[in-house]
Amino acid sequence: MISYFQIYLIAFLLIILMMSVLWIISIPLKNVSIVDMFWGFGFIVAGIIYFLKADGLELRKILVLAMVFIWGLRLSVYLAWRNIGKGEDPRYQKFRKDYGGHRYWWISFFQTFLLQGILMWFISAPLLGAMHYNSGNALTGSDFIGILVWCIGIVFETGGDIQLARFKSDPANKGKVLKSGFWHYTRHPNYFGDAAVWSGFALLCIGAGSYFPVLGSILMIAMIIKVSGVALLEKTLKETKPEYKDYIEKTSSFIPWFPKR
Repeated sequence: MISYFQIYLIAFLLIILMMSVLWIISIPLKNVSIVDMFWGFGFIVAGIIYFLKADGLELRKILVLAMVFIWGLRLSVYLAWRNIGKGEDPRYQKFRKDYGGHRYWWISFFQTFLLQGILMWFISAPLLGAMHYNSGNALTGSDFIGILVWCIGIVFETGGDIQLARFKSDPANKGKVLKSGFWHYTRHPNYFGDAAVWSGFALLCIGAGSYFPVLGSILMIAMIIKVSGVALLEKTLKETKPEYKDYIEKTSSFIPWFPKR
């Protein structure tokens, strides 16, 4: 039986290989943004490796693989639809300008591709924990709660993205703030959904009798709230949309709840 750490190392090597290939492709394209489209797909790659190599409860393995496949494919397809044909993301354009175009090609490997690969690998730990360990011969209460939390997350994440895409497609909404649908109850339904999805994976990991890998889900949720998600977007929206101040005062920042009057 192959150990947890051996499987985890195999995933690390394959993820870094994938990110290195993406980096090479980005050089002639002069577009680092392609890395974002493969964020979800990278977890699918990790999930397949874990499924093939791990030796946990078969039903839980199938469930986790299906769940990560649905989440990862949806995210990658959505980001591809949103980004293809629109050039490099302004964030990466700024980095390219700051570091100098002739030097940024190799800086981008460490700053973006390698960093995202390492984060992807670390965050994927609960997927392996859920598939590799086995506390019994059947699913536990933690598993069923995890599946429910994951379902809530995927509904909020998908619904929030669809509603926002429709809102932005109407030129009359330029400069306005979306306050209906899921966005009526939380300012960030897509980020809340993402956090719920990874909480679901954590619960499935716990259901398998594995606890340390849950740190991967904790890191993902911390990044969503404090680093690349909620905090960063809130700062931008406060500066660009005057209506957002009133929206902040009335609407929950993250966990869905009824708005204040």
